[in-house]
Amino acid sequence: MSSQPVRILFFADASSVHTRRWVAAVAERGGRAVVITREPGEVPGAEEVIAIAPGKDKLGWFSALPKVRAVARDVAQRFEPTLVHGHYVTSYGMWAAACGLRVPKVLTAWGSDILVTPRESRLMRLIVNWSLHHADLITADSMDMLDAIARYHPGAPCHQILWGADTDKFVPAEPAPGFEVVSLRTWEPNYNIDLILKAFSAFVAQRPQVQARLHLLGGGLLKDTLLAQAEQLGLADRVEFHGRVGDAAMVQAIQRSRVSVSIPTSDATSVSVLESMACGLPIIASDLPANRQWLDQRGGFIVPLGDVSAVTQALLTVYDAPDQARQMGAFNHQRIEREASRRGQMDAMWRLYQKLLLPRNVKVREKARA
Repeated sequence: MSSQPVRILFFADASSVHTRRWVAAVAERGGRAVVITREPGEVPGAEEVIAIAPGKDKLGWFSALPKVRAVARDVAQRFEPTLVHGHYVTSYGMWAAACGLRVPKVLTAWGSDILVTPRESRLMRLIVNWSLHHADLITADSMDMLDAIARYHPGAPCHQILWGADTDKFVPAEPAPGFEVVSLRTWEPNYNIDLILKAFSAFVAQRPQVQARLHLLGGGLLKDTLLAQAEQLGLADRVEFHGRVGDAAMVQAIQRSRVSVSIPTSDATSVSVLESMACGLPIIASDLPANRQWLDQRGGFIVPLGDVSAVTQALLTVYDAPDQARQMGAFNHQRIEREASRRGQMDAMWRLYQKLLLPRNVKVREKARA
């Protein structure tokens, strides 16, 4: 018995590369998509992108709810979505749960919406709980997130779906001469780019003869602060602040490098870590459950939170033991090919969409809501 056509009304950040990749994957598999967002942007594969209450103010998520419902009804008349999918539980996920359309609802947790935001207030915990209990399917990209979601006892099935790495683009290559290091994390407080600069500075001090360079991708609010720090540390000619770049420039920066550093304070499974692993790099990562899910001594270094000296020591080990570093990178590449390719993850998500739309499953949900 076949499922209904996959026509998805997404509630998601249109400016996010993750949204663009997800919608493109749906379109590649024959699905159709419309995106409702607060952050306007071009989304390849979407038939329409609709902006509501543009901006980042928290109150806007609540004050815009009546308009969200009205726009959803209007979209339903011309697009006839068979699914609603909200990305990020405490914002777009809430909009998806509250949109008023009587179709199956999917929620995807991104990380801090489950691991951090609920700790901020009782209101945020209530929003998370309410949104999860209005979902028919829940996905997250790490086991620790699924464990956190389970504590809310949602009635919907929960699955791990990774953002994954594009293993057709992110492939190993010969690194540049010297010793180049890359960080793909955004320049926000959670990602501790200042600590990476300090660790890199200490590495340079201990190996002054090495032609070492640090590539910082991602961009963010701390740009001016980090530029000043690099200048103060005497690293202005050794650090390249690339900012936000496309996949081609990102692949090039990774492939030039010998190691990738990701040391956030809080995180789910990091796409940038998976992409660095796919390119055959060893990883230096902070001691978090999501990182331990993917890394051990075979593929890199798990360092204590905030421990600059541990990051420095890991950099020294990668430089001083190149054969070991190459073995780590090869192990990582093979693991991503096997377990975390974006193609495989989106195929799994597509099957979940189709299963949700099987007539027998639709009837069960309608009976439960009657």
